[in-house]
Amino acid sequence: MSRRASTPEHARAYRQKGHDNATLFARLIGLTGAYRNDIKAKKDVIDPSGDAHSVKSGDKNWQLFLYGRNRFLNDDGFLALNGIGALLIHCIDAFPDSFTEYKRNPEPSKLRLQTPMRELRDRFQRKALLRAFLMKAIFNGGEVNYLTVLHENVFHVFLNTDVVAKMGECFEVMNSKAMKAGDFDDQKVIFRYEGLNVAELEMRNDSPVHYREVRFNMRVQPAIKLLLKKIPAVKALDASQQVIIHGAAARRFGRW
Repeated sequence: MSRRASTPEHARAYRQKGHDNATLFARLIGLTGAYRNDIKAKKDVIDPSGDAHSVKSGDKNWQLFLYGRNRFLNDDGFLALNGIGALLIHCIDAFPDSFTEYKRNPEPSKLRLQTPMRELRDRFQRKALLRAFLMKAIFNGGEVNYLTVLHENVFHVFLNTDVVAKMGECFEVMNSKAMKAGDFDDQKVIFRYEGLNVAELEMRNDSPVHYREVRFNMRVQPAIKLLLKKIPAVKALDASQQVIIHGAAARRFGRW
């Protein structure tokens, strides 16, 4: 089985854990009964002010998106990113329609993929474009107001503009390099901070289930390290100190 493969039971358990954490956060900020959310728009919890939170937890990875060709063709947010949407479509089009055909001879697809992956790396050297991509990927273009992270049993609340500004400032963007015989360079775009991979933009080509889909993953521990270091805590929501507010979020969150 691929190292990425997940059983339906694992997937359900992961979703349930995410739902439980979102429910706990909702209770801590005073929401009772059935709290409002909109999972498709990345809005895990809508707080009493009407602002939306993407609530993240876990020990390994946050999957920020996993999209196929139609999403990039029809989402104006990606199409407006100065060619980023078109390059992501080129990544998908590097692969044949048939997973069986790809597995029979993967080398031509991997060679074709190098060109748009290198171009994405080059585009992301422009900090304004990198920030715009992060805002779209993490916060659905600004529709989500906060990234709220459960870390060591405490929820940390970060304003979207703080997250995008600091990640955009800190990330070093490069392509992946082959690690063993049979691998190919430039199959991913890597976002690094202090020598660690924080995020990866890559093609899913390991199984027919998500074949020809682009995934953007963020590694939990280095991402949290960056956020806590670069966006200082300002105050706790209340005496329990189970919700800590960081940076510019302190001027907005909790005023209800």
